[in-house]
Amino acid sequence: MAPHNPAQVRGAALLADPLLNKGTAFSSDERAELGLDGLLPPATETLAEQTDRAYEAFLGYDKPLNRHIYLRQLQDTNEVLFYGLLTRHLEEMLPVVYTPTVGEACRRFSEIYRRPRGLFLTYEDRHRYREILRNRPGGEVDVIVVTDGQRILGLGDQGVGGMGIPIGKLSLYTAIGGIHPARTLPILLDVGTDNEQLLKNEHYLGRRQHRVTGDAYDEMIEAFVSAVEAELPGTLLQWEDFATAHARPILSRYQDRLLTFNDDIQGTAAVALGALTTATKVAGASLTDHRIVVLGAGSAAIGVADMIRTALVEEGLSEEEAADRFWFVDIDGLLVDSRTDLTPEQRVYARDEADLRQWGGDAPDLARVVGEVKPTVLIGLSTAHGAFTEEIVRTMADSCDRPVILPLSNPTSNAEADPADLARWTDGRALIAAGSPFPPLEVDGREVPVAQANNVYVFPAVGLAVTACRARRVTDRMMVAAARAVGDCAVRAGTDGATQLLPPLASMRDAAREIALAVAQAAVEDGVAPEATESELRDAIAEAQWTPRYTA
Repeated sequence: MAPHNPAQVRGAALLADPLLNKGTAFSSDERAELGLDGLLPPATETLAEQTDRAYEAFLGYDKPLNRHIYLRQLQDTNEVLFYGLLTRHLEEMLPVVYTPTVGEACRRFSEIYRRPRGLFLTYEDRHRYREILRNRPGGEVDVIVVTDGQRILGLGDQGVGGMGIPIGKLSLYTAIGGIHPARTLPILLDVGTDNEQLLKNEHYLGRRQHRVTGDAYDEMIEAFVSAVEAELPGTLLQWEDFATAHARPILSRYQDRLLTFNDDIQGTAAVALGALTTATKVAGASLTDHRIVVLGAGSAAIGVADMIRTALVEEGLSEEEAADRFWFVDIDGLLVDSRTDLTPEQRVYARDEADLRQWGGDAPDLARVVGEVKPTVLIGLSTAHGAFTEEIVRTMADSCDRPVILPLSNPTSNAEADPADLARWTDGRALIAAGSPFPPLEVDGREVPVAQANNVYVFPAVGLAVTACRARRVTDRMMVAAARAVGDCAVRAGTDGATQLLPPLASMRDAAREIALAVAQAAVEDGVAPEATESELRDAIAEAQWTPRYTA
């Protein structure tokens, strides 16, 4: 239940509370009882009528950023109306609320800042984090999304502007997963910024110092985690857009201590595995048949490989055999075991340099790797725009009947390829999912949507699942279960195998319940949630999923 009590709030204060405000939907009796007479226009509207009017206003803005600002203002004014609008037009508004428009909103955060939302925790206040957590606007919290703003999408260090990401993510936890908006909490850990443009910007709203690093940074993260443990035990904590140097160590340090996961590492991985699962079924192949080339070797790319590797082991391969299905290429070429710059997580996938001598030359690049390996799957998480060239794609397609190509970098300007080009270069044979939204493809005289491998397929369902089943941890098997359920939902939806490897976005609220069920069942099987039958879990998920509607 929401912590707000409408009986205790009246008049203008009631209209100023976005969780209680109904605007023109207050009835005449409510207006008289709650001291609202004269504060609203005389007309009384239903939520549906308000939503129609809000949608027309939304369409009145021609620029995506202006539409984003309008939706944020609506969210700050009337949350039920905001979510009513968003859930009705989810597919259309998702790119405005989140990627790619949220990237521009983060970049211009200080410029477009209007009203406070969430908590800003500075490095200097690290000894007071628990006290500051008590200043949150609500009571109990089901989900926290936290970032330090260092690696926002493909835009890099945005400092305090990174707050746009937790706000956007949590709006989707609610719109799709059904987490009550009063029980969500966006948090920005402000440790400074190394973005010189921001430091020189007179309007920048964040901490005007370079980033805290090393032991001091680790101390701050520990202070934050300890405060969450003490003040909000059992709350799902999602780490978002942390730099590669921090993302994996933080996850490794705390995943067995908290109910926590990293969406860039595990969420991206789950949706990629979901798309690959569907593509494998469309191609009539087995997951274990694939040879997978990955461009990019950051935390997200390694996370994708780790999750696919887990699924391959579940299919019967050994850990070594599963790792042997991958070839990683970064800015310095193929990952090989003689390189001294690899992290332990990267080294799992490093190839034996002795086995590559017949290739000739040093540090094979992507084109050479594709030519030698003849992959069935090509995944991009490099932020290198246009890296999947026509030559590389045609080479891949020459040796593979249904190549699976996933240019997953976002925003759109960082995508490794345009899906329209991929379809043309492979004569329509490629099975495609992109990380950002792209226009539909022309297939046999009709328009077919391009599957967007957006983490929105996974994280809202995970939030719904752990809330409903009262999970204590997020395990790898829970995330793999989410990925497989995403693929199952796509197949059941009858999506077009040419491109649509993921469920339709418009029906994601329904799909989230099925994905949440798979996650909850895996939590029970892993012993990190109380025993419950499938029927009991379905009932708990249905009860936990909030729907935007006004209450009397």
